[in-house]
Amino acid sequence: MSGKLVLNSEQEQQKRAIYESLSPRRKRFIDRIGYDKWDPFQEPNDPRKEKTDVTKRTSGQLFKEFISEMNAGEKSNAFKQGVLEMCKGLVNRDDKVKGMYFFAVWYHRLLEKEGHSIDEDEF
Repeated sequence: MSGKLVLNSEQEQQKRAIYESLSPRRKRFIDRIGYDKWDPFQEPNDPRKEKTDVTKRTSGQLFKEFISEMNAGEKSNAFKQGVLEMCKGLVNRDDKVKGMYFFAVWYHRLLEKEGHSIDEDEF
């Protein structure tokens, strides 16, 4: 969060009381980030909230849908592990997976432009 946190007088008193009750080590941490920026009332992240991609699908949903549509149930474990890694990476916006994705799209277009294709059996 940038800038000063805006609180009403009651919240400011509670914030000051919380700060004063902290250990010296914790106070030093707050001082480093800035007392004005510190929000002791911030809601913790809900660990049950699943991450989704831009289509609002979880990595598990993407995986199941891909395997189903590709009839890939009989594929090797390595194939499925690669698909799952891509699904998780896309949902988590991982740079490594982003690079692999953009390379695959680029390579697909290159093959099309040059009149090539890769059949599933050839790969």
